[in-house]
Amino acid sequence: MSALLQDSLSVAILRMLAQEPDGTGVSLPRLGKRLGQGASVLMRRLTMMGDAAIGGVRGPGWVRVVQHDDRWVAHLLDAGRAQAQTLPPEDENRD
Repeated sequence: MSALLQDSLSVAILRMLAQEPDGTGVSLPRLGKRLGQGASVLMRRLTMMGDAAIGGVRGPGWVRVVQHDDRWVAHLLDAGRAQAQTLPPEDENRD
């Protein structure tokens, strides 16, 4: 299992992006508001979830972040959608 899937923020991001119709994304302000996180925290995590090489290790390529006019938008890629489908239901993670 990927270390990212052991992190609750990464799992929450995958779940939220998977709820969007294919081809659409979520703006960082909206994502941050729904997850209670600031843009810088989200950008760091989204970078790790993308395909950028950090410390010589490529990310899993689950998401892509693009700038539309003056907004940053996170998109779930096919690999991320496949990964999101393997997540247990949200209720199983609650006590």
